Amino acid sequence: MDGTFVPIADADELSPDTMKAFELEGKRLLLVRAGDDFFVVDEMCTHEDYSLALGCIKGKRIKCSLHGSYFDLESGEPDEEPAEEPICSYRVRVAEGRIWVDPTRLREGASRRCAPES
Repeated sequence: MDGTFVPIADADELSPDTMKAFELEGKRLLLVRAGDDFFVVDEMCTHEDYSLALGCIKGKRIKCSLHGSYFDLESGEPDEEPAEEPICSYRVRVAEGRIWVDPTRLREGASRRCAPES
């Protein structure tokens, strides 16, 4: 396993369309299982710093329950107002029965408007 990836959960820990907030390297992140796909995104909505863990998953989008903004889990881009800034979406791997994330690198296809990569 590449040294920048760290294990964050067992692959069978989350049921489809559920999520789990966690902190890693000083970042508040959210592990999301959308169907059979796993995503790790910033936990906080960019509109009002409200936890996306309190929202819901719709397909490959996550909804902020405060004002109704949706974010694409693959790109992090907001799909609906009032949010205008993306959340970061990080590289994820499933291997050895675990979910691994690289918290320093954006996933392929992630918004380049997000925080710069390390």
